[in-house]
Amino acid sequence: MQVFQQHCQIAEEYHEVRKEIALLEERKKELLAKLAQAEEEKGDAAQLAREFEALTEENRTLKLAQSQCVEQLEKLRIQYQKRQGSS
Repeated sequence: MQVFQQHCQIAEEYHEVRKEIALLEERKKELLAKLAQAEEEKGDAAQLAREFEALTEENRTLKLAQSQCVEQLEKLRIQYQKRQGSS
């Protein structure tokens, strides 16, 4: 009888341990999913930062080109006015 009771107690403990293992495995899956999402978001943020830097540089280059075009246009206007005045 005592062996049977010990067996029942051990079976109960085994069942509790298995249940706890299942819960921990589920929690592990959740944490791995969160980690994967965080890494993906980190990668997305890094990509966005690189795109922002590239666009900022392109914007700077375009502003410089615009400034040079404005200067060139002004020089051409002055030359044209000089030609009109000398004609």
